[in-house]
Amino acid sequence: MSLTLYFVRHGETTYSRSGGYCGDLDADLTPNGIKMGAAFGAAYKALPWTAAYVSPMKRTIATAKPLCDAVGIEMQLRDGLKEIRYGEWEGKTQDYVKEHYADDYIRWLAEPAWNAPTGGETSVQIASRASLVVAEIEQKYDSGNVLVVSHKATIRIILCSLLGIDLGRYRDRINTLAGSISVVKFREHGPLLEVLGDRSYMDEELRALEGT
Repeated sequence: MSLTLYFVRHGETTYSRSGGYCGDLDADLTPNGIKMGAAFGAAYKALPWTAAYVSPMKRTIATAKPLCDAVGIEMQLRDGLKEIRYGEWEGKTQDYVKEHYADDYIRWLAEPAWNAPTGGETSVQIASRASLVVAEIEQKYDSGNVLVVSHKATIRIILCSLLGIDLGRYRDRINTLAGSISVVKFREHGPLLEVLGDRSYMDEELRALEGT
């Protein structure tokens, strides 16, 4: 049996719905976000779980809780799984950032691997901290199913890092809607992406939400 990581993006928040910048802000799930976490827990509780690694934010903990409670796994909270730090852009809209931080915004759009939001993090910095968590999981468990609950940018950057995709293109190559699941299996030739951004476990009403 090989090691399989289930990367789950947290459920909907007001920021994921509006597109506002939310990294360090500790936003709660919306009622629909809570339903997403409950639906995931119900759909995947029969799977034999080995461990759960979770970003220590309210939105990720609340998403992981239904499954962890159902199967009796303790969450292992890791700062390395937190969302990108947006610095001075936190809580602001894209239009506001375009107007007030135009130069930084243009540089970040063009090459986020090495250019950060004003006072925030680059993709390279996120990959560096997140890869330590993945390495810890690989070192501890050579097989089994491990849940990793994190955030939109962080999951996309982890996947790019594992798959050999340019970190500066994470927004252009991979998408992970709110509550979506991406599955990576570690095999003898390295990580294999088996599922990307799946939300089939949700009902039609939840799947209809864009969840940006």
